[in-house]
Amino acid sequence: MKKVAVEALRAGQTFTEAVYIEGNSMLVPAGVAIRKKDLEHLKAWGIDSVSTNGDIATGTASSAPANAGGGHSAAAAKSAVPPSLKASASKILSLPAVQENKSVYRVYMDLIERLHAVFTQIASSLSVESRAIDAIVSRLLSAVRENRDSVIGFILGGEVSGHELAKSSVNAAILSTLTAMEMKLPHHRILHIATGAILHDVGMLKLPREILEKKGGLSDAEAQRMKAHPLYAFKIVCKELLYPEDVGVIALQHHERWDGDGYPRRTAGEGIDLGARIVSVADAFEAMVSEKPYRNSMIGYAAMKSLLSDNSRRFDPDVLKVFIKTMGIYPIGSIVLLNNGAVARVTEVHGDAPLRPRIRILIDDFGKAYAQDEGDAVDLMTEKSLFIARAIDPKEFAAPA
Repeated sequence: MKKVAVEALRAGQTFTEAVYIEGNSMLVPAGVAIRKKDLEHLKAWGIDSVSTNGDIATGTASSAPANAGGGHSAAAAKSAVPPSLKASASKILSLPAVQENKSVYRVYMDLIERLHAVFTQIASSLSVESRAIDAIVSRLLSAVRENRDSVIGFILGGEVSGHELAKSSVNAAILSTLTAMEMKLPHHRILHIATGAILHDVGMLKLPREILEKKGGLSDAEAQRMKAHPLYAFKIVCKELLYPEDVGVIALQHHERWDGDGYPRRTAGEGIDLGARIVSVADAFEAMVSEKPYRNSMIGYAAMKSLLSDNSRRFDPDVLKVFIKTMGIYPIGSIVLLNNGAVARVTEVHGDAPLRPRIRILIDDFGKAYAQDEGDAVDLMTEKSLFIARAIDPKEFAAPA
């Protein structure tokens, strides 16, 4: 194969043969036009060149869309979920990703339960001592340091029903802590960021349930009340729980935008606290991958693509870059379809090779399904014959009603 520099590619170009990333992962099939988004993703991933056996095609570019799975989609024959796998897959993929470390999952669930209890007290205007929250944050930090990959996997692969605010707050705190650690911030700053993340949405407890659970669009008055929740959160964090302003400002500013078009004060750029910038990215990813009353969740890969398309509007681009390096293009817990037809769960990411994570086989290429700790562990960095065709939503395998 010959290499083509990414800088030489142009949106709308087509090639006579398929174009590949890293030799295996397909960017576009033959005759399908390269999109502007494909080029943006390549640059964001730090990929300098692609490979192909073909040449730039002459004449009109094909109008056929690239596969919906993203910029390095597989050929159509490999992109569909094989019908023969659906029956065996539905049970395997409906199980939470906890078999490999049940004790850590119990810690994760306990964090959610304990935070829910704290939130219930706050919602009831009962006195809460900050040391109860400090204990939750301390246990969360220990879990992240000691079992990093497991706790990330629970965000996409866990099965937690109820306690939605506590669950999303714990998840945002895990993601924020990982990002802060990757940025090598000092311990006291990481502690403040984890605490701010745990409490960033505490102002939601002051909003009427009918607004929080409304499935349709909000009225102007309801939207204004919703946008007041960071102000409520700051008051709770600093005035009631008596945390320092370094923690409260994270809750206050987590909906501010890099371009200054956020709320509640339209603060922009580096005027936004770094902790708030980190929590903003973590909160957005968590919101996309979690089901809400008004929409279904995204799969992790689709959420990452959405973040990558931000173009410095909502998020600090440097923080976003660190977050993507930390989580990978296919975040831990993602379900993926391989080029040989096997289905796997991502178990570890390589920051320098975002398209080639470690995986565990759930259903092999012969259609045999494995319990989640019994399938082969495969490192795509060393198994060069295998690559991810696309990320898949486990709902594709759901058994018919």
